[in-house]
Amino acid sequence: MKQGYIKVAAVTPDIKVADCYYNRCSIQKEIDKCIEAKVKIAVFPELCITGYTCGDLFLQDTLLNSAIKELALLVDASKNSDILCIVGLPFAVSARLYNVAAVFQKGRLLGLVPKTHIPNYSEFYEMRHFEKGMKEVSELTIEGFDYPVLFGTDMLFECENVKDLIIGVEICEDVWAPAPPSGSQALAGALIIANISASDETTGKDKYRRDLIKNQSARLVAGYIYADAGEGESSTDLVFAGHNIIAENGICLAESERFKNSCIISEIDTGRLVGERRRIRSFDVVLPQKAGYRTVKFKYEIEDTTLTRHIDPAPFVPGIKSDRDRRCNEILNIQAMGLKKRLVHTGLKSAVIGISGGLDSTLALLVTAKAFDYAGIPRENIYAVTMPCFGTTDRTYNNAAALIKCLGATFKEIDIKDAVRLHFENIGHDESNHDVTYENSQARERTQILMDIANVQNALVVGTGDMSELALGWATYNGDHMSMYGVNSSVPKTLVRYLVLYYAETSGDAQLKDVLMDVLDTPVSPELLPAVGGKIAQKTEDIVGPYELHDFFLYYVTRFGFTPSKIYRLAKLAFADVYDNETIYKWLNVFYKRFFAQQFKRSCLPDGPKVGSVALSPRGDLRMPSDASVSLWLKELQDIIV
Repeated sequence: MKQGYIKVAAVTPDIKVADCYYNRCSIQKEIDKCIEAKVKIAVFPELCITGYTCGDLFLQDTLLNSAIKELALLVDASKNSDILCIVGLPFAVSARLYNVAAVFQKGRLLGLVPKTHIPNYSEFYEMRHFEKGMKEVSELTIEGFDYPVLFGTDMLFECENVKDLIIGVEICEDVWAPAPPSGSQALAGALIIANISASDETTGKDKYRRDLIKNQSARLVAGYIYADAGEGESSTDLVFAGHNIIAENGICLAESERFKNSCIISEIDTGRLVGERRRIRSFDVVLPQKAGYRTVKFKYEIEDTTLTRHIDPAPFVPGIKSDRDRRCNEILNIQAMGLKKRLVHTGLKSAVIGISGGLDSTLALLVTAKAFDYAGIPRENIYAVTMPCFGTTDRTYNNAAALIKCLGATFKEIDIKDAVRLHFENIGHDESNHDVTYENSQARERTQILMDIANVQNALVVGTGDMSELALGWATYNGDHMSMYGVNSSVPKTLVRYLVLYYAETSGDAQLKDVLMDVLDTPVSPELLPAVGGKIAQKTEDIVGPYELHDFFLYYVTRFGFTPSKIYRLAKLAFADVYDNETIYKWLNVFYKRFFAQQFKRSCLPDGPKVGSVALSPRGDLRMPSDASVSLWLKELQDIIV
């Protein structure tokens, strides 16, 4: 449970219809496996102690009495473990029969939660046997239990020693209803919803079910554990496939193979869920008591949770190519439409953009060409300026020239060496001293030229810098840091590459594709230091660190507010086969230091379109003081054992 992770399971046990003893032994066997796997919440199917398909046998006292007896044995067997189990059975109260979820832990039955929505259609005619659950929580005396047992729908289960961990329970049809109980449970603080279910299998239903569970977890910003009935249920009219799903805020963490009884296990990140709810101000959580819920307390032994869930090393980039292509097309359109709006609003018919032959300026030019097409403005009104200086190589220069020609923009070359040397003379700087003054003078000279050409042409200067550079402050203040509209300002470096690749693969222009592929193959560099043997001498990632690491850090720092120790833990898992622990730790330190120290550059960013869930605009997404101290974050890093 440390750092917010809790291991959970959705289990479909082997059962025999109406054989409660057999079913209890099968359930116990699965619980024992879960305990061995360090699972803390195990969810079993609806009515699994008896079987869901007992029909009118549910009206037999022999079956009902056996179900309670076997439940008592399951509860008693749990006394030596802190695993929280949720199991389905029929339960009679006076002259009424209820379909309930039994929640138990450490040898105690914490509560019985009845089903709220009782289906009344052909294959699920539960109204023949079961009553709708009562909201008010009451205390019942049940044979086999020497303490009052809580019964009612408005009940939540709260862990006393794991912050924010509250569990809600609903049963099968409940989540298919227009107003599922889990909605109000989440608004009362439930972070995890357990659904014990018996959903029959028909053609195409699995996709609907999967989407339903994923979407419900997203709507509730919650973890959702769905345990489904499977083989062993009666096949008189229906077949059950054991379709188990574990989802978290719209993401499917684990899913079982259908038509095979199994147990799926994953870890739900409660810290991530809490952070997301905190960020979404419309998610108005109230205390359970104020929402009319009765909370039942339980405790866990606090321990580390071994993570088995996939940690994506590139969180900004969709892993599936079809999703990635769709996302790339969407991002290019967002960028282009943002620039089009600015052109239309200002009435400008021209744009100026500096082209270096690198990835960022290539993407910016592609976007600008697309925006001009949308606005109905000729591409020759794009003044693409290449400004070679001390570090420019033939490769980047030739790629810049070829790209401009392929896109039909107006090519303009201005060699800035003499201007920069005159500037060095004016400020008394020795050209042989390749320090920050040497580098920044070139960047500011280029920006001055772009701005002045924009005045001459009555044009708008399009910025090329990306979000990763802004996060690290890897931009010259009032140099490449400045423009009149920054089309790449919320595009991370790891995504820039895929956007350019997507454009290359879909352009239909063989010559343009060849140029773009060579740009993609060129090392990332500002080319501010003299070339060595005609090749790039200054590689950005050798100086500030790998962008794939920094983008990973950036995502979890800004999107979820994770602590340094949690980000370090995730990075070690995500990059286990790429970087050693010392390397990850080194660049995480660098990230925090630069991220805090360079906020002043982000505080005065030009406008630019937001394309994803993370952006650094000081006007909306990151309102951070420029002089905030990084001490707390570095102190936590110092306490980490690498």
